[in-house]
Amino acid sequence: MPLRNQQDVKEVEGILNEILNTHSPPVGRCRLLSSGFSPSHALNIAEDISGHKECLSCGNCIDICPFLFREPSRREKTEQRTSMALESIVGEDCDQCGACILVCPQVDTTIKSYVVNRRMVEVMSRLEQRIGDEDEPDLDLFLEEAVSPA
Repeated sequence: MPLRNQQDVKEVEGILNEILNTHSPPVGRCRLLSSGFSPSHALNIAEDISGHKECLSCGNCIDICPFLFREPSRREKTEQRTSMALESIVGEDCDQCGACILVCPQVDTTIKSYVVNRRMVEVMSRLEQRIGDEDEPDLDLFLEEAVSPA
């Protein structure tokens, strides 16, 4: 489980930015990186991003993913509700919005705070650039629904 107190993000900022810049849902890797904050550090970041920390299969990341909201047919590929399932059904089509990180109960608060405080501005500007793009009609609809009063 994530630690209650935030750690110094500088310890993992380099690898965290590498994870966040990858065109794939980052929640699984952030979950593994979170285990690196505890004495039972299980993440090997020297050569490759690998480690072990079992996903709870809560499905929060699947439920919050805006890409899967726009393309629900992709959910039919698997009934699994894990971070690895999200990674396989979204793949490189990831919006890199960070929502999956924020809803995962296994991602450390240090990582969540970093995403909110340092990455959300970049995410919003990337999405803003895509609004009105003829190749992204679903994004316009998604944003209209998200900001319209109920």
